[in-house]
Amino acid sequence: ESYKIIVAEAAKNALGTDNIYERVFIVEPLLDGDRIAGAVGFSTREEKIYVFKAKAVLACMGGAVGVFKPRSTGEGLGRSWYPPFSTGSSTYFTLKAGAEQTCQEIRFIPVRFKDG
Repeated sequence: ESYKIIVAEAAKNALGTDNIYERVFIVEPLLDGDRIAGAVGFSTREEKIYVFKAKAVLACMGGAVGVFKPRSTGEGLGRSWYPPFSTGSSTYFTLKAGAEQTCQEIRFIPVRFKDG
């Protein structure tokens, strides 16, 4: 949590403020044959649609919440440590782009849960 500000400041200095887009929800990869050539998304604050063209794309998205039954019981049942808006976008985006999906049986089980 504390390094986000440091990384964001370094990115802003390296790219310039004109090349940084915040609060854009990416919904679809742009494909050029068998490779990703960019992405399409929309602004979460304005009525804008963005089309990004790129030579390379790095998918850094959240996992999926609520896929498995939690091992916590009682008060902790149903509480997720991941945010509820992690809807499996990384799986969709990479599958759509043709990535091989391996090791899908791996689960992340935190040793604690939020607000418990």
